[in-house]
Amino acid sequence: MYSYIKGTLEEISEDFIVIENGGIGYQIRVPMRSMDRLPGRGEQVKVFTYLYVREDAFSLFGFFTRDELAMFQLLLNVSGIGPRGALALLSALSVNEIRFAVVSDDVKTISKAPGIGKKTAQRLIIELKDRISLEDALDVPQDSSAVSPEDNHIVRKEAMEALTALGYSAADAARTLSGIEITDDSDVESVLKQALKNMALL
Repeated sequence: MYSYIKGTLEEISEDFIVIENGGIGYQIRVPMRSMDRLPGRGEQVKVFTYLYVREDAFSLFGFFTRDELAMFQLLLNVSGIGPRGALALLSALSVNEIRFAVVSDDVKTISKAPGIGKKTAQRLIIELKDRISLEDALDVPQDSSAVSPEDNHIVRKEAMEALTALGYSAADAARTLSGIEITDDSDVESVLKQALKNMALL
């Protein structure tokens, strides 16, 4: 019903915000990790929304990116995870952290979200395994346009294989590689060195 809502940020609560648009105040539940990205009260803000409808209530959920919204909708399809559980996951983990955890069967990481136990985390991985691939996790948009997507992916994939061969988990390796910019001068060796350096600082 609503693709996004843009208006004046009027209120910030523990787990929701109020945006005024056209004289109407919309109460929107947002992930906790999004709170730090909010502008000040009285300033303009835009959030992508999902309207959850039950017999006794209508609830709006908001996200700063379409990627977060898409992951929220994906999580809603997992049996046993309702909108609050999906929001809890996106409050505890970023979209890519969820992707990395799914592709690497990382139950422990998913269980970090409040209310998500080991059995629920295992079910989430099983149900999303065929809907999230390693390519999704590795294909992180880069600012540089000097390298083709194909070369970017090849370098990341080979670096990923090298890191996992060294004993790092796929989730940790993918998470680290997602923060490294691939340029036209990048090769597997240089990316691997940077990844190892970054992982040593964790």
